[in-house]
Amino acid sequence: MESEMTTDKIMTDEISLSIDGTEVTVPDGTTVFMAAQRVGIDIPHLCYDPALGLPPTGSCRLCVVEIEGQSGLVASCCHPAAPDMVVHTNTEEIRTTRRVVVQLLISDCPQECLICESCGECQLQKYAYELGVEQTALLKEPVRPEPIQDGPAIIYDHSKCILCGRCVEVCHNVEVTGAIDFLGRGFDTRISLPPGVPRDESGCTECGNCIDVCPTGALSFAGARRAGRVWELQRTVTICPYCGVGCQIVLHTRNNRVVKITGEPGLGVNQGRLCVKGRFGFDFIGHEERLTEPLIRRNGELTPVSWEEALDFAAQRLAELKSEFGPDAIGGLSSAKCTNEENYVMQKFMRAVVGTNNIDHCARLCHASTVAGLAKAFGSGAMTNSIDDLDQANAIFVIGSNTTECHPIIGAAIKRAAQRGVPLIVADPRAIELTEFATVYLQHKHGTDVALINGLIHVVLQDGLEDRDYIDRRTEGFEQLQAAVEQYTPEFVAKITAVPVADIIRAARIYANAPAASIVYSMGITQHITGTDNVLALANLAMLTGNVGKPGAGVNPLRGQNNVQGACDMGALPNVYSGYQKVDDDEVRAKFEAAWDVSLSPTPGLTVVEMMNAAAEGKLRALYVMGENPVLSDPDSSHVEEALRKLDLLIVQDIFLSETAQLADVVLPAAAFAEKEGTFTNTERRVQRVHKALEPPGEARLDWQIICDLARRMGYEMSYPDVAAIQDEIAAVTPIYGGITYDRLAEGALQWPCSDGDHPGTPIMHVEKFSRGLGKFHPVEFIPPQELPDDEYPFLLSTGRILQHFHTGTMSRRSDVLDELVSVGTIEIHPDDAEAVGIVDGQPVRVSSRRGQIEIGAHVTERVMPGTVFLAFHYREAPANRLTIAALDPIAKIPEFKVCAVSITKA
Repeated sequence: MESEMTTDKIMTDEISLSIDGTEVTVPDGTTVFMAAQRVGIDIPHLCYDPALGLPPTGSCRLCVVEIEGQSGLVASCCHPAAPDMVVHTNTEEIRTTRRVVVQLLISDCPQECLICESCGECQLQKYAYELGVEQTALLKEPVRPEPIQDGPAIIYDHSKCILCGRCVEVCHNVEVTGAIDFLGRGFDTRISLPPGVPRDESGCTECGNCIDVCPTGALSFAGARRAGRVWELQRTVTICPYCGVGCQIVLHTRNNRVVKITGEPGLGVNQGRLCVKGRFGFDFIGHEERLTEPLIRRNGELTPVSWEEALDFAAQRLAELKSEFGPDAIGGLSSAKCTNEENYVMQKFMRAVVGTNNIDHCARLCHASTVAGLAKAFGSGAMTNSIDDLDQANAIFVIGSNTTECHPIIGAAIKRAAQRGVPLIVADPRAIELTEFATVYLQHKHGTDVALINGLIHVVLQDGLEDRDYIDRRTEGFEQLQAAVEQYTPEFVAKITAVPVADIIRAARIYANAPAASIVYSMGITQHITGTDNVLALANLAMLTGNVGKPGAGVNPLRGQNNVQGACDMGALPNVYSGYQKVDDDEVRAKFEAAWDVSLSPTPGLTVVEMMNAAAEGKLRALYVMGENPVLSDPDSSHVEEALRKLDLLIVQDIFLSETAQLADVVLPAAAFAEKEGTFTNTERRVQRVHKALEPPGEARLDWQIICDLARRMGYEMSYPDVAAIQDEIAAVTPIYGGITYDRLAEGALQWPCSDGDHPGTPIMHVEKFSRGLGKFHPVEFIPPQELPDDEYPFLLSTGRILQHFHTGTMSRRSDVLDELVSVGTIEIHPDDAEAVGIVDGQPVRVSSRRGQIEIGAHVTERVMPGTVFLAFHYREAPANRLTIAALDPIAKIPEFKVCAVSITKA
């Protein structure tokens, strides 16, 4: 009956009309413009950009059409199609009207197409050519104001601006930033920031999406000027190398150099929209500091050598140390910045060639607790829903995620939802941008997440808002959860978290009453000694309300790096092979032994922090690092550096001579993302193709080829004709990737689990049942952070990211626009604390912990709570991890980056 009703509804909601003699059937409410697009009829347009998905304005009048029975021409972008309507889009009257429109628009234009940067892609130029507008009788003295460049990236040329409003629309209604608008009247009207406000003090995030939607080139990228015309640039569609959103980007290259990056309107998870890093953070690719030849340490200095010598030396030393101390005296670090294929080959090398499960990567430092917690609760440690599912949410709960800075495309989607009236709950100790859009803002103390979430669960149960049918059918362990949260009354939780009782109650009711509520979280949840408990608590809340396995809902961890999901999927973890198949499972291990033709160790290996401790103790003798920089990324960096110096052999494979590479015995130059083929898997489990646009510099080589050469020198035959062959092997041994091949990916991305060649992929997990069968509630209790402030170290330090930079800064700090936007780090401190310490905004301060100290400028702001400070970890000049504590979550072994005690004094 339900399917019949759905079919009837679709039939009654469709209408038919005729456009230029072609019959068109479209849903009721479709505009004439969109109906024409359905059958491939292109109607000229300037002010309307269908890819934005925004209401048209009808201001340019270029899209006018004739409708039989109606007087005058109508703007097709605004006019709804109607049953039996007869439309003409290209009569002589229409063409004449369009010529007049174009003549009016070019009358203000300098008409310097021969030297214009947008020649060949300017839509006004295109329509003038198509309509035969060679000159205009309306020509007057052209407006020739000087182009404005008030920042490192974006130029605005008023003389080319036709005031179509696309840039304003994308800024206000897509990015929901509202940084620019129309300013002035008549001929003086222009697009502008608020008068008197510099760009760096405005709301502008320099995302540059206004550039992509500009039809005339009035907005352009300063760095691309005189670097090549559109027909001189090669276009390569690939995936962004920064955060885990997995945005599709277009590299425009010339002479083996990236000239600019743009989005592809309407395509990819980002629908063509980019953030400041994705658009402008590319200079590192061709940076002069790129590694171009292998290096070996001789007499204390890193000296250039041939590939043969470097690989021979590395293989010989690894074999000697394996023979003398055993395979478990060797460790490997894989990389969330490398492709799936490279991560698979790296973990295979460590297991099949070296003979150890000592393989890990930076997921240990960001989302290990997600993998552990969600696997325990649901049976799979990944994001349950898709990014575009946020459009279907009836409520959104963001906790421990500074989404607009760390995952800007998703952050913008959440802002759009709030703008539409979707209730937004934000829980964060620090006032982030999303708190300005929040229906309820829960500013809880650092490290009190379990208490807060248990308090929400208590209210849901107290008010009878739980989904009893869902609980009975699809879960187990409910009674134990119910008993555990009984003490977490709003009053009890308020004392722990400092969140008002009324806000706890209101937030719980908003979330539980929504037909579909989505939880979004990131490292503010995971980077604690209770990270796994935090994740389990969120899983409890979602299952309690039936919010797993349906559109607009789910538990959605946002992964930090471009391929941290993929690196986990590929088995770059010490306890699992690819696809999270356990190394201590006899049946699983036998399968991999047969596939790789080697005996494998049944003993789970060491995590990254455990490897550093083992190195410091002399138990780990060698470490092979691919694309990681533990000196800056790991907690207690002084201890990490000391441990690395004690190794008998340190091999680092990277694109730059990082702080870790500077300590190495062997340095191997690798290719960057733009120089390779492969796949990345984004935060929503979407496997996407990465395409090569450039040749690597000098003698730099592909990571997987380097590893295979090293394996062969150590007596294990490991070779592949290309990366597609590696993916075929991955599919053969990894059930969740079983149906993913390069042939299928050429037609579009796929979300795992994808079990075979006929499987369409899985946008939403746990729909009929959980991966483990029944979802399991896990009662968790509040445990305070390991190190809290005291008289000696009176401030609580939390670390994180900012919009303009990424991870350890290896890429973003070597990109001109990003580094100019924020070239130095600061530590945020509350005004009350600054006054007590006797410091002012911008003043250098010394920040000390029990592990080390740094000097950095102070930024006095009310974004942080009194008694707390915030420090971004991107700056090698003031490395945050010289201060952080290596206290670990006992289950996931993730460090507590979010809480440690520090003191602050004048520098």
